[in-house]
Amino acid sequence: MKRIFLTITLVAAAAWILAIPAAAQGRSQSHPGRGSAAAGSMGGGHGMDASGTSGPHTPGQLLTKNTQLSSKLSSLLPTGTDLQTAASGFRNLGQFVAAVHVSHNLDIPFDQLKCTELATAAACPGMTVPSKGSNLGQAIQTLKPTMSSTDSKSAAKQAEKEASADTR
Repeated sequence: MKRIFLTITLVAAAAWILAIPAAAQGRSQSHPGRGSAAAGSMGGGHGMDASGTSGPHTPGQLLTKNTQLSSKLSSLLPTGTDLQTAASGFRNLGQFVAAVHVSHNLDIPFDQLKCTELATAAACPGMTVPSKGSNLGQAIQTLKPTMSSTDSKSAAKQAEKEASADTR
């Protein structure tokens, strides 16, 4: 009998202790009169920048705004490379910056890496367009066939870490 009473007491105490944080959060309060018209009446909204445009920005647009990153990437690419042209076609800035780091770290010509990774006619001027695109590790493996799969994945991860640090 003592054992059952003790078990019930412990379960009740645990339930009470676990309920305290939930009770502290409170209930959601409704805000009458704050519909969608009121939220947008001031002319600004979520996702708007100073120019009044919203939505995703291309890597090229982001590079224009981030001159420090632009100058760093320019130093990693061959002299005279236009960053806007080099960044075109990449899904996001991180993907582009990682490709630049791979190109620099492994001495792979950037235009070949971009063509292999993106596999579009725009990314491959004067080159044969691959049948399908590849991720960064696969592109490294294609362009550096003597490199092991493990090493190419490791190089891609390292470049992604560098890109992440650069874009913070």
